[in-house]
Amino acid sequence: QVQLVESGGGSVEAGESLTLACAASISGRTHWQYCWGWFRQAPGKNREGVAVIDTDGIIGYADSVRGRFTIYQDNAENTMYLQMNNLKPADTAVYYCAAARYCSSTNWRVQSVYDYWGQGTQVTASS
Repeated sequence: QVQLVESGGGSVEAGESLTLACAASISGRTHWQYCWGWFRQAPGKNREGVAVIDTDGIIGYADSVRGRFTIYQDNAENTMYLQMNNLKPADTAVYYCAAARYCSSTNWRVQSVYDYWGQGTQVTASS
């Protein structure tokens, strides 16, 4: 069982940075035994995968954020982060963290792969 709580959202000007955190409460498995992902959903759009760390520590990014966003973990604290630099208005969305028992480089963007979701945190970047 996993419970996820996101924090760190807010409103910034375009070009500024934010770091989101996802604190996990885990029972029955260790942090290492899950894939950890960040998704986002903008108004009127489908939820999309932004970044992932899989069970082997391999990282993936959506093309739209590669080079600007960084996903990383503090396993001692069971917390995952998404550092977002050079934010653009197109990055405005509700951001969700998620955990999956299994994922791969070909399916990490698929929502149904994930077993647990946080409640979401709003990120707004204005021009």
